[in-house]
Amino acid sequence: MSANEMAFVKICIFALALAVALTGTLAQEQRQRGNFRVGPGHPPSQRHLPPRTRDPVQEASVTPKRKQTAAEKEYEPTEECPEANGFYPDGKQCDKYYACLDGVPTERLCADGMVFNDYSPIEEKCDLPYNIDCTKRSKLQTPQSSLHCPRKNGYFGHEKPGICDKFYFCVDGQFNMITCPAGLVFNPKTGICTWPDEVGVTGCKSEDIFEFECPKVNESIAVTHPRYADPDDCQFFYVCVNGDVPRRNGCKLGQVFDDENKTCDWARKVPECADWYKDRLTDAELDELENPKPKSTTTKKPPRVRGPSRRKPTPKRAPVEPEEEEE
Repeated sequence: MSANEMAFVKICIFALALAVALTGTLAQEQRQRGNFRVGPGHPPSQRHLPPRTRDPVQEASVTPKRKQTAAEKEYEPTEECPEANGFYPDGKQCDKYYACLDGVPTERLCADGMVFNDYSPIEEKCDLPYNIDCTKRSKLQTPQSSLHCPRKNGYFGHEKPGICDKFYFCVDGQFNMITCPAGLVFNPKTGICTWPDEVGVTGCKSEDIFEFECPKVNESIAVTHPRYADPDDCQFFYVCVNGDVPRRNGCKLGQVFDDENKTCDWARKVPECADWYKDRLTDAELDELENPKPKSTTTKKPPRVRGPSRRKPTPKRAPVEPEEEEE
């Protein structure tokens, strides 16, 4: 056998030994890994949650989206379930509804003070009564009242007659009192603050709130909604809607209503109201309101406070003295 042939045989034997070694290493690594997948994946048991039990509320919201089966097409509607699956309102009680699954209704109630929103049969939603028409199903569950809250949830006017600008916001029986902006009152029909002439509640109408009566004017002036100064407060004025219904408005702090020009202006420019803020604001404060300082366009960042270093201290090295050149 020549030298070249001997070298070729040695190379083949080495390659065969290397392949056997690699096969053994991979097999051992696979045994150590067990059933885990190679790469960023996870075992099937970790990627899939266990199946949930059937929930009519959850399934009824999904069922109407799929194609109806033959059994569903033959379904006979009932009063509680017009369709086999979905959410449907009670015919008499506005805060009661049914979750229907395969034609079987599950009765449910909204939280006290809320009513069922019947806009879509695939959504289970309760809403404030101001947003839902309950005239045809006006019954409601027994109130669960607490302090200042006739029901557990909602917006409710003040208990005392004549207090029109304050109301309560109740959540789960806990109240928070809110005050309307000046000139507005709480409207129990909408749950928000509105003009007194829009409320229609006895004791809270314009004539009850304001001691002001709009002067009689002709039609040409009435359509301009004329303005009149508040006789008792320089900062406020009245807008007479269509020349008849008064609505109280106010100027911003530091200003008063100029009855001659029918606009708001700085107090010093209106002689009859020049001293209106005398006991509340200083001359310097009034000047600051009238001539505010320009805001700085650049903001300085607060100095950074450094804590103790978490780095390991670097060992100090002895200074290296320069070597003297040999002469």
